[in-house]
Amino acid sequence: MNTLSHIDAQNRPCMVDVSGKAITLRTAVAEAILRLPHKIQEALEDGDITSPKGPVFHTAIIAGTQAVKRTHELIPFCHPLPVESITITIKPRNDVLVIHCLVSCTSKTGVEMEALTGVSVAALTIYDMCKAMSHAMIIEQIRLLEKTGGKSDIQTGEQYA
Repeated sequence: MNTLSHIDAQNRPCMVDVSGKAITLRTAVAEAILRLPHKIQEALEDGDITSPKGPVFHTAIIAGTQAVKRTHELIPFCHPLPVESITITIKPRNDVLVIHCLVSCTSKTGVEMEALTGVSVAALTIYDMCKAMSHAMIIEQIRLLEKTGGKSDIQTGEQYA
């Protein structure tokens, strides 16, 4: 039977005790898909869109990076981690943008939530900056593609980056 990691013996929410875990290099890759209406796809034909708020992709990468570093402030039971590397990529593919976030650190706990938070905030930033052109964008398929360095490694086999 599976048990939830953030529930104690009295069935109360709690932070996981990582004091007995080994310090290892931990990595995670997450992906988000942002489905775009035709009007925004056309605006992307020359690369990044510049809105009155600034260059869309560059701003989304900065926002996603900030979000990774602040994940523990947003999600109650996430440990503050000494993040060592964050790489966010945004690539147009047909009628979607594919956003990837690769996070790594040397710690006692993984960086899955940081990678998922990074792609989520990057996608939300693009939505915010492009909504003047259309609200018909759809953020979908936010998922973990890979994690390494912990008790259980996960790899979906999907291509990324």
